[in-house]
Order: sequence, then C-alpha cells, then structure tokens
Amino acid sequence: MTDTCVSLPQKVLAIDTSTDRMSVALGAAGQAPLLCHDAEGGAQASATLLPVIRQLLGQLDWRVADLDAIAFGCGPGAFTGLRTACAVVQGLAVAGRPGGIPVIPVHTLLAVAQQGLLQSPDVSSASCNGMVGGVITAVLDARMDEVYAADVRVLPPSTAGAVAPLALVRPARLYAPEALAAVSGWPLVAAEPPRWLVGNAQAIYGHRWPAAWRDVPQVQAWPTAAAVLALSAQCWAQGEMVDAAGAQPLYVRDKVAQTTEERERIKAVQAVQVPAGGGNQP
Repeated sequence: MTDTCVSLPQKVLAIDTSTDRMSVALGAAGQAPLLCHDAEGGAQASATLLPVIRQLLGQLDWRVADLDAIAFGCGPGAFTGLRTACAVVQGLAVAGRPGGIPVIPVHTLLAVAQQGLLQSPDVSSASCNGMVGGVITAVLDARMDEVYAADVRVLPPSTAGAVAPLALVRPARLYAPEALAAVSGWPLVAAEPPRWLVGNAQAIYGHRWPAAWRDVPQVQAWPTAAAVLALSAQCWAQGEMVDAAGAQPLYVRDKVAQTTEERERIKAVQAVQVPAGGGNQP
C-alpha cells in the first residue's frame, strides 16, 4: 500500500528501453508526464537515448543535477535494452550531483499493466469501478518462441481519487504460448481468471494460446516511460529506491543463445537418441 504521507519526487526522469521501443518522460512521480518521447529503440537506443534525454531536459530548462529521482523499466525484457537503460541510469545517477541521484527500478510487467490502465478507457474504468482486487495478466513477447508473463493485482487506492496501486502476485516467468493457461484453470493465480490481458504478444502468439484466453478482454500495450513515471510514486513510497550501483537489470531468461559447442553437443545427443519404443537404450 502506498504511504501518502511520503513526499514524492517532483522532478523525475523516467525511461524504458526493455522492448524494441525507446520511451523517455519527464514529470512528477505518479503524475502524467510534462514531456515524453517515444520512438524506435532496440540497437539504436544505445546511441539515441542520451541525446533524447538532453533534449527533453533542455525543453523544461532542467539539469540532470535538478532531478529528484531517475526511474527506469528494469525488466524483464530485451537484454540489450535493459543493459542500455542500466548503463545510462547508472552514469546519470553518479555524475548528476555529489552523493548521486536516487534510482527507482520499476518492474517492466507492472509498467505493461499500468500502460493498459493509462491508454484504455475500458480498463481504466474497470480499475475505478470494481477492478480493485482483480487481476490483470501482463504479457510481453520474449522472443525465442516464449513470452514473459505475470499476474498483477489492482490494490485499493490509499486515498479517495488516487490511482490504484499495482502489485505482482508472483514473480514473472517465461512461458511457451501454449502453456500460458492450463486446461484445469489459471496457473498464475490459482483458479482465478484474469479480468484483462494486457501486452504486446497477442498479435504474435494469440492464435496459439489456449481457448480460455479468447474470452478474456485484451489490450495491446507496451511498457512506456509514462507508465514508469506513474508507478514511480508507489515504488518511492514503498522505499524501493536504490543508489546507482543498485540499478541492475532483472533477467528472467539467463541465456539468450547457445554457444557453438553447446549446439554441436545437442546435435550429437539428438543423433544417437533412439525413438521411444524402439531399440535398446545405450
């Protein structure tokens, strides 16, 4: 639950490069951005992120030293994008002023759910009128024929009219598209179906998901800096800020590629495997 007595940072830089999009925003924690920039990311983010940040800061006549905090989407997500975000955040936090600038890591799948609330009138209305206590399933394309997924519960607002905070029901995991829901029910939250499914994986994997998902309302959304900025208030109030060294990526997948040796070993094993029911095992 967000502590409303906590003084929230008023000048926050928020960034997200966890997907193939790059998103930057400036504003107060928990508020709509004063300025934002969304563009193609991926490999380009490492070259363009800092210039975009400088440009936006200049438009508001802010300096890096003026920032009360830097919030970023910490993952899960694309390895390159997460490393880029961490490197930029660490550099700015250390060099910004003596003693450093506090950093607010924001879980990417929380940002996906928050973006669904921000951009969809249906989801936002539901969150205010009966969505509290309900579950949003956030899903991101993880490439390699998998998705990142987590269930996010909408908590009661701490004050009247406040934005309902979000909480992960359990840590994010990797799923094959077909395994996102089981025949017996909803594995992410016992037998409780989600009220909404929010993310960017529907168009890619939706035809492979179990039939039960077809009855769940779906919203296409990506993690954005605006969502990170909105969530930074609850993260700050919950004491989740860190120093520059604590700005680390959250990796759900430990490896993104096999070495040549590993691939050759797998091929060799497959070549000598005997089909089930045929021949003797070696």
